[in-house]
Amino acid sequence: MSTRILKTRIPFLLLVMSMALSSCQEYNAALKYGDTEYKYEVAKACYARGQYSHAQDMFSNLLVATKGSGYGEECLYLMAMSAYKYRDWETAAATFRKYYQSYPQGLYTEEAHYYCGRSLFNSVPDPRLDQTMTSLSVAELQSFLDAYPDTHLKAQTQDMILQLQDQLVKKELLAAQLYYDLGSYMLNCNFGGSNYEACIVTSENALRDFPYASAERREQFRLLVLRSRYHLARQSIEEKRLERFRQTLDDYDFFYNEFPESTFLREAQGYREKSQRALKGQVIEGD
Repeated sequence: MSTRILKTRIPFLLLVMSMALSSCQEYNAALKYGDTEYKYEVAKACYARGQYSHAQDMFSNLLVATKGSGYGEECLYLMAMSAYKYRDWETAAATFRKYYQSYPQGLYTEEAHYYCGRSLFNSVPDPRLDQTMTSLSVAELQSFLDAYPDTHLKAQTQDMILQLQDQLVKKELLAAQLYYDLGSYMLNCNFGGSNYEACIVTSENALRDFPYASAERREQFRLLVLRSRYHLARQSIEEKRLERFRQTLDDYDFFYNEFPESTFLREAQGYREKSQRALKGQVIEGD
């Protein structure tokens, strides 16, 4: 780096450090010695500078003092926004909810209801984990749309709901896929001693419980049912074997009728043809 660039940057860095030190000192002084009005102005200054952690702490410190005053409503909302911008989703959701419940006709009520749902949306876990938060987020966002059906935030709210619903569907898909992958492994079986049966039950429940699932997800579930039914028939005892091959043909029909142009159609047709041969008493590959 040239001397000229260094000479240019050093004063700028010193200025930034000086401003940061000054704002930090102002924040600490306001917390210790400032009256309510001064603290409130410092809190808003911290928020404007993007110092959301300081702003959140300061607004929180002022909630009791400003309650019932001209500052109370804005203080609560700005605390929620500070938490949101600081990515403290749990605090943000709780504070936005407190705001719209405390001020149902408030200046920021619509936005608070929306951001409560959005905070929950931002906090949902990986689909392999418990999805309680996902369900709560869907409920919160849907209650926002119910309260404000003509809101200008409708499109993004509906998009979030669709993403969350797909997350719930994906959790079931991952569970079904895991059962299928475990196949004949016996130690974890709870459905008549077969992971294939567990896969079928999980997939069929998902198809029933999530009618809004995308075509891609429905195709994946249908294919898992067909695959599992076929392999279950292959490993069944004689008195159950033929009935399960007939069920495999039924599952093929369900799959084909819904997805006649599926990229997995050749695989599906293979299960149908092998099941037909088994029902005719012919030996199928692998037996």
